[in-house]
Amino acid sequence: MTEALLSGAAVDTVYLLKGAGGMGRIIALAKENGAVVKETGEEKLRSLLGDVKHGGVAAVTAAVSYSTVEDILAVSESKGLPSFIVAADGIQDPHNLGAIIRTAEAAGADGVIIPKRRSASVNSTVYKTSAGAASWIKVARVGNLAATLEELKKRNIWVYGAEADGTPFHQAKLTGGVCLVIGSEGQGLSRLVRETCDEVLSIDMYGHVNSLNASVSAGVLMYEVVKYRRK
Repeated sequence: MTEALLSGAAVDTVYLLKGAGGMGRIIALAKENGAVVKETGEEKLRSLLGDVKHGGVAAVTAAVSYSTVEDILAVSESKGLPSFIVAADGIQDPHNLGAIIRTAEAAGADGVIIPKRRSASVNSTVYKTSAGAASWIKVARVGNLAATLEELKKRNIWVYGAEADGTPFHQAKLTGGVCLVIGSEGQGLSRLVRETCDEVLSIDMYGHVNSLNASVSAGVLMYEVVKYRRK
């Protein structure tokens, strides 16, 4: 494990057995490489490694190399268009995250931002679900999503959150720089992220079901942005 971290391998998450000692150097190297460190039980380590002796530690590598928010903003600049960014606030289902990345790439978004904590990472499942789109669009992983959104607002990027009690999306004019924030499957937007949003949008429901899958909601709102960008 130490050698993998020293080599600069794209380690996404390091899992440590609860109570295991002597992990100080691994923890330090993991944090230096930007990997998330999580304490876990024996069952999780076995599910990752099978019968392989783990020594109290296991790692999951990223399916792609993460970019930075500055990298995403550079894409916007190279296009000569206002920024179009999608942020996923706590999307934990890898299939949902993969579908969001796939739609973001298809809609011409400049990049996707995900938090390091309480979120699916771009693992093999996310990559497969994205149908390879994760290789074509930049994905940035940040420590504090709310703080990142505040920085985007300083760049004249309007931050729109998606929630059931928001303003109907067709009443908003999604012109200029836009960052769409999609909340988690069960909880929606976290409190701090919602407070950071300039406006919260909702999608009208006309049937008996009162909500949509997170990735479907993301797709509806992304193509509303596309409608304005084509004008």
